[in-house]
Amino acid sequence: MKIPFKVDLAGKTVVVTGGGGVLCGQMAGVLAECGARVAVLDLRREAAERVVGGIKRDGGRAFAVACDVLDRESLLAANAAVEKEFGPVDILINGVGGNHPKGSTGKEFLDAADLKKKRDAATFYEISREGFEFVFDLNLLSTFLATQVFTEAMAAKRKGVVINISSMTAFTPLTKVPAYSAAKAAVSNFTRWLAVHMSKVGIRVNAIAPGFFLTEQNERLLTEADGSFTARGKRVLDHTPLGRLGKPEDLAGVLLWLVSDAGAGFVTGAVIPVDGGFSAYGGV
Repeated sequence: MKIPFKVDLAGKTVVVTGGGGVLCGQMAGVLAECGARVAVLDLRREAAERVVGGIKRDGGRAFAVACDVLDRESLLAANAAVEKEFGPVDILINGVGGNHPKGSTGKEFLDAADLKKKRDAATFYEISREGFEFVFDLNLLSTFLATQVFTEAMAAKRKGVVINISSMTAFTPLTKVPAYSAAKAAVSNFTRWLAVHMSKVGIRVNAIAPGFFLTEQNERLLTEADGSFTARGKRVLDHTPLGRLGKPEDLAGVLLWLVSDAGAGFVTGAVIPVDGGFSAYGGV
C-alpha cells in the first residue's frame, strides 16, 4: 500500500470500528503499514476479514472482530479480545456511521402542494422517530459507546488518541438528510467536548470530516449504473473547487498526522475537513 509518508506506530494497538468499509478499511491498512497492530471491527465479520487479509498480504499485523458498536456488551467482548491479542488500545478510530432512507426526505424543499395530495416522495412529515433515531444512533451513539469502552485503558496510562469521523454536512447541512446532518454535527460537537474532558489524562481527540468520497453507501446517489454522475453528483462536483470526488488514499495524510504525537501532539479538539474545498466554497 502506497502512503504519503510514514510515522512510527510500532508497538501501538489500534482499533478501527467500521473497519470493513471502504474508507475505514483503507485507514486500517495505512496504520498497519506504519507498524501498528490493527484490530478491524465490523458488524460484518466477512468484511473485516477481507480487510485483514489485505493487511496481512502486505506484511502487516491485524485481526478481525465481529462487533455491534451499539451494544455495550459486544464492545466489551471486543475490547477483551483486542487486549488478549495485541494488548491495551492506544489509538481508536470511530469509523462507524452512515445514513438511511428512513431518516431522509425525497425532496429538497417542502412545497405546500405536498400537503394536499398523495405524496410520491417522503417529506419531513413522513420521517419516523425510529428512522431518525437509527441514523442518530449509528453515528453519534456508536461513537459515544466505543469511546467509553476503548479509552478507559488509555486514561489509566495517561496517553492515547481518538479520531472520530465527522462529515461535510456537520459544517453546512445537506438537503434531504436531516438525521445524518444533525448526527454528524453532534459528532463534531462531541469531539470538541471530549477533547477538553480527556485533556488531563493525556488523550487527544480530533475528527476528520471527509467531503464526498465514492463508497458503497453513496454510489447509487452520486453515480449512474454506467459510471456517469447523477444530477446530485454533478452538483457535488460543481461545488468542489478541486473538481473531483475524494479517493480513500486522500485521507491517509491527515490520519497519519493526527495519530502522530510528534506531528500533532498539540492538536486536540480539531475537526479537519478533507473535502477538495467543498466547505470553503459559497457557490458564487
